[in-house]
Amino acid sequence: MKKTKIHKPNADLDKSAFSFKAIRNEYADLGVENYYQQYGNAYENPHFPYIQQILEKNRHRIDYSKTLDLACGGGEVTLILRGIGFGNSMGCDPFTFELFEKNTGIECLKLSFEDIIKGQLAILNQHFSSIISSFAMHLCPKKQLYALVSQLFMWTKNVVIITPHKRPELEKLPNVQLAFDDFVLTERGKKVYLKSYSIKFENL
Repeated sequence: MKKTKIHKPNADLDKSAFSFKAIRNEYADLGVENYYQQYGNAYENPHFPYIQQILEKNRHRIDYSKTLDLACGGGEVTLILRGIGFGNSMGCDPFTFELFEKNTGIECLKLSFEDIIKGQLAILNQHFSSIISSFAMHLCPKKQLYALVSQLFMWTKNVVIITPHKRPELEKLPNVQLAFDDFVLTERGKKVYLKSYSIKFENL
């Protein structure tokens, strides 16, 4: 299958390793929330090429027909899915919503993890084929993770996370099962993981 080319500014893989390290340092110095409040509208995920590879690789295993791009950043997941023929996505991010809307032309929900835990996804009153979160779920405090995932599974049967490490391990939560996982390698030989989750029972 021919690979879909999606233009992304500054898609320099050598630079990306430095950029990701710099972002982690900023997280440590400022805290995650303060970082995105200051820099959210200029954020670019330095692992964009690998996110594209892993999503394209699993296009026949995941239902991308109607997705929620959770903690959507600049809309990387939405743009990649649009590039491979899936244009029905919605973004959700309290910090980068302006950047998402600029890059995608789609209105973005301004809900945080805490807002979702409080049940505010109910304002949409709609279900998604998949909820996809790229390079973000590990930022949810561990003590809030079960509450967040429980809310997500009220609106989808499939939660997908893309992460540069194995965290978070949602399969350790009650009634959550790992449907499958996959990975691609960066130029430096590091793994970028995709983990697809479902629920063990009808309701959590």
